[in-house]
Amino acid sequence: MLAAREQGQDNPRMLHNFIEFLYLYGHFAGEDLEEEEDEDLGTPTIDEEQGPLLEGADTDEPESQLIHRSVASLKPSERTPLMSRSMSQSMSQSHASIRRRRRQSVGSHGDATVTQAVLMLLKSFVGTGVLFLGKAFYNGGMLFSTVVLVVIALVSLWSFLLLVHAKFAVSGSFGDIGGALYGNWMRQLILASIVISQLGFVSAYLIFVAENLQAFILAVSKCKHLVSTTTLIFAQLVLFIPLSLVRNLAKLSTTALVADAFILVGLVYLFSMEANVILERGGVADIKWFNEKDFPLLIGTAVFSFEGVGLVIPITDAMREPRKFPKVLTGVMLFLVVLFGGAGALAYAAFGSSINTVVLKNLPQDSKPVQSVQFLYSLAILLSTPLQLFPALRILETALFVKSGKTSLRVKWTKNLFRLFVVLGCVVVSIFGAKDLDKFVSFVGSCACVPLCFVYPAMLHYKAVAKTRFQKGSDIALMVFGMAAAVYTSIQTIKLMAAPSGPSEPLGNCTPPQPGSGNGPDSPFWPGAGLF
Repeated sequence: MLAAREQGQDNPRMLHNFIEFLYLYGHFAGEDLEEEEDEDLGTPTIDEEQGPLLEGADTDEPESQLIHRSVASLKPSERTPLMSRSMSQSMSQSHASIRRRRRQSVGSHGDATVTQAVLMLLKSFVGTGVLFLGKAFYNGGMLFSTVVLVVIALVSLWSFLLLVHAKFAVSGSFGDIGGALYGNWMRQLILASIVISQLGFVSAYLIFVAENLQAFILAVSKCKHLVSTTTLIFAQLVLFIPLSLVRNLAKLSTTALVADAFILVGLVYLFSMEANVILERGGVADIKWFNEKDFPLLIGTAVFSFEGVGLVIPITDAMREPRKFPKVLTGVMLFLVVLFGGAGALAYAAFGSSINTVVLKNLPQDSKPVQSVQFLYSLAILLSTPLQLFPALRILETALFVKSGKTSLRVKWTKNLFRLFVVLGCVVVSIFGAKDLDKFVSFVGSCACVPLCFVYPAMLHYKAVAKTRFQKGSDIALMVFGMAAAVYTSIQTIKLMAAPSGPSEPLGNCTPPQPGSGNGPDSPFWPGAGLF
């Protein structure tokens, strides 16, 4: 791709679309998260490569003239270094000024079509959440889960639209809008919530990959080798750490393309297998219409699945006609209701009370196609994890580091060590959450995602747009609903996490360990366990 660009050739259209998709994470929640050290005159960044996405930015002076004037003002001589500290700082300030003016321009927009916006939204929403919905339906019951999922989807859509209308009224990022309307404390609160939610996603992804790889290794070794989830979580660092140090998102375009291809293949195969199970049985498995014990877990998982508020503003900015985005978003959300609702109901109907948190583990583990899908889906999520981590890293780095690492090797390596520390923090959290993945996912959704999805957009719309009594009343109602849902579901999830665990989930065709039996997956007496 880079070679083609150097030779003056266009990128393949598919890769071009994926770079546009990665642009969204470089401007997550509308924030400018690109690093200054990547933005020199010789190395284009996603922002420069994807200029059409932001064509029409209303600036008083062409960017090339701004950069030329800032460099020319340094008056270099033959003895002047090619890149002095002052030149680097001046160029960084010029780029920062350009980006700030571009982002805050009310009239700025991109050239993404409606079709491209639809594809970007689908890529943003479809990931691991769809695989957790089968267990979520078990936790809530078939009827209750169906109703709640539709309600959560509609409330999420309503909230996203409130944020879009607030964006139309007040330019800037999610945090900028909050800061303009309520003060800096609101901006910091929004950014903190984004960081917490993204780190929660990363931790959940690490657990997901570890559990799938555990089942995969058990299957291919015919139950002779059981690797603990803790070991597999640490093993992911071999790939995760190098990818987390990547600062130019364009370099992740290939991994993002591969990951989405694997996810698509995995979902198609999973749905076909679930339908086949129901047909062969001649009906659905044992199901409940309502599960009075575990239903709070459903709410958090549903919010986790529909969480995508961080990409609402960048996709709006990327569109050629931003005013069409509400209709585009509405259509996509209605499709996702069918997709997610169908996925959860189909999985629960196929496997009933025996369903695993990750439904892939319910498929025949001795099947080679199942093993292939399990491995490829795990690899896809592992390759997607750095993309989820990127916004949190950049928000934290922007808050903690003033200087760029372009002119200071010490600053650059300090940032690298900081990234390593954050990654290890996610690993520690995932190890503690691995015991009950479904409860951990629900907790992330309840505690971190609910305020972002429901409370903050309503607060912004209330102050920026709401004029009538109905608008103000509905905004207040959404705020109260969001806060009540966050508090109630978080408390209930914590109680369920603290309760004694029931029987362990089946490990494919292998005998599942029982709590307190001394013969569990971490026991050296596990039948055929290798030294892992």
